[in-house]
Amino acid sequence: MSRLTRVRHARTLAAVSGSLVLAGSLTACGGESSASDAKEVTVYSADGLKGENGDGWYDQVFEDFEKETGIKVNYVEGGSGEMVQRAVREKSNTQADVIITLPPFIQQADEKGLLQAYKPEGSDQVDGALKATDGKWTSVVNNYFGFIYNKKELDGGKAPKTWEDLTDPAYKDKVQYSTPGVAGDGTAVLIKAMHDFGGKKPAMAYLKKLQTNNVGPSASTGKLAPKVDKGELLAANGDVQMNYAQSKDMPNLGIWFPSKEGGKRTTFALPYAAGLVNKAPHSANAKKFLDHLLSQKAQQQVSAVGGGFAARKDIKATDADAVALDKIIDGVEVFEPDWDDISGNLRTYVEDWKAATGS
Repeated sequence: MSRLTRVRHARTLAAVSGSLVLAGSLTACGGESSASDAKEVTVYSADGLKGENGDGWYDQVFEDFEKETGIKVNYVEGGSGEMVQRAVREKSNTQADVIITLPPFIQQADEKGLLQAYKPEGSDQVDGALKATDGKWTSVVNNYFGFIYNKKELDGGKAPKTWEDLTDPAYKDKVQYSTPGVAGDGTAVLIKAMHDFGGKKPAMAYLKKLQTNNVGPSASTGKLAPKVDKGELLAANGDVQMNYAQSKDMPNLGIWFPSKEGGKRTTFALPYAAGLVNKAPHSANAKKFLDHLLSQKAQQQVSAVGGGFAARKDIKATDADAVALDKIIDGVEVFEPDWDDISGNLRTYVEDWKAATGS
């Protein structure tokens, strides 16, 4: 896909949002033991890849993986930051085998000693910017940050185009974005605003002004789309993969990329990155699962089933969804965040956001 050439120069990003979903029981103890022989693997993941109606990319790959290996996937879903925090609390009694988040939370998981090195089969086909050099994590689905709006209520010339549009009185109590520091897409709001407005200070000044129209915090980005589709909200944040997949059941969703007034539309890569958890109770099964996520079969399904972009650069998707996805980001400037800065200063940025917005 033509846009993927740009993704390869972007780094990965962490986290997304959501309510906790637990499929199957978690293992009773952490670390390597006879539990390694159990036919199960526990995955902690940011939301967005599992379908609302059981028709998402995760639904397909979990089913295929269990059929091929006999290994059952126990699935726990939440915001990227939430998943990392949970894994940290469980370090003395490890429950997760695999963790999948958006940046910068996968980097934070590594910094907190949650990950062990493993290079899945097929990871040699993932661009170097989308994986850790030491094998601690690798992207499994590429993605971009974006916003959504209600196409029915804001048809024609009423569709939003700039950040400033969202501060119009017509959007009073009709705008919402997920919580920075908790949700990956919420954190991405800060990253994009600081880029577009030229720094932290002007970005915080804008977000303070936007607060007049903002409904309030949301731990889940995925739960905002149904509100936009129904017209309860006119605009919200999201990401291309999740919102494109949701739009098949939510016809009023429109994907857009805010620009600063007079500036260019921008976005950045926001991939789902996976890592093998340190002291995973089912390490051998986890490695097989990571191999499966990067298999040619699973990667070919990313666009048609998941609404995302394949992480492997040797996968050239040509299905209708791949073409539509490429069109969505055509002409949008893709920038590369400084993930080292963001990971190291995220707490400060979130505190500054809280102070500016009174959140």
